[in-house]
Amino acid sequence: MDREWGSKPGSGGAASAQNEAIDRRERLRRLALETIDLAKDPYFMRNHLGSYECKLCLTLHNNEGNYLAHTQGKRHQTNLAKRAAREAKEAPAQPQPHKRKINLTKSVKIGRPGYRVTKQFDGETKQRSLLFQIEYPEIEDSTKPRHRFMSSFEQKIQPFDKRYQFLLFAADPYEIISFKVPSTEIDKSTPKFFSHWDPDSKMFTLQLYFKTKPPETNKPQLTPVANGNAAPGAPPRPLPPPPQAPPPAPQGAPPMASGGNLPRPPSAAPGSLLPSPSMNNGPWPMPPGGNFPAPPPPSIGNGPMSNFTMGRPPMPPAPQGFPGQQMQGQGGHPPPPPPNVG
Repeated sequence: MDREWGSKPGSGGAASAQNEAIDRRERLRRLALETIDLAKDPYFMRNHLGSYECKLCLTLHNNEGNYLAHTQGKRHQTNLAKRAAREAKEAPAQPQPHKRKINLTKSVKIGRPGYRVTKQFDGETKQRSLLFQIEYPEIEDSTKPRHRFMSSFEQKIQPFDKRYQFLLFAADPYEIISFKVPSTEIDKSTPKFFSHWDPDSKMFTLQLYFKTKPPETNKPQLTPVANGNAAPGAPPRPLPPPPQAPPPAPQGAPPMASGGNLPRPPSAAPGSLLPSPSMNNGPWPMPPGGNFPAPPPPSIGNGPMSNFTMGRPPMPPAPQGFPGQQMQGQGGHPPPPPPNVG
């Protein structure tokens, strides 16, 4: 027969053991090229001849695929195991870090304890205080309640608020309870801050005092603004000047009248406090009423306002007639006739 025994017609014949080994190494080489990075292999080295060496097994390889097939072989894997065992034996024993074991006891919670909160105020120190009384009638034996302060940013139940903090109380088998108190500094001096556990009445008592805020002495005073619409950060507008008193009356002679004559001083009546005519050039004293008397009307003379009388309107002029018409009640002569023109 032309073909080998056991092969089918048209096939290349059954593969021998040598052919199967070659095919297996080729598949392992392709798989190693996809999964292994030769740049990170500490035993892979390329010599000056262009071939590749295994520094662990001291073998030569023509290409990278042949080296990768060698790394999957029995010889290379055995040398890796021997190297790891020798390094583990020669390495000094490192002390193991001591880990503290915490025994977590899982207890069934029976609910929240009863509590009473009392608000207090010290009139002498002007301090506010709180008194907490928590009752634990079913608390476990040889245990005491615990408490601690928690910031608003530690909890995840309510929104963050830096103005408040939380005071927590815990005791098994009760649930943990917390109280929301102001985030003010607490006075932890001995007589004011204390806690007490009474094992007979099973009541835990805690009292705390809040420190008072010192007065702000260095706070700058705000300058008042006239219209109140100043922008933040802008310099304040200057205030208008205060109203000034009117200037005092001149100490000299009184002002001249419009006609050029001095006003007549009033005649002093008997028993009155008005100045006499001899005091024309000096200052006049203030009368008891607080106002000077009105001066008399000036003398006009023979001017056009001679017929003017106080309190009466001036008389209108007499109506004039047309030319050539004689007015009744008047002794006027008519105008002469026009000259006779030729």
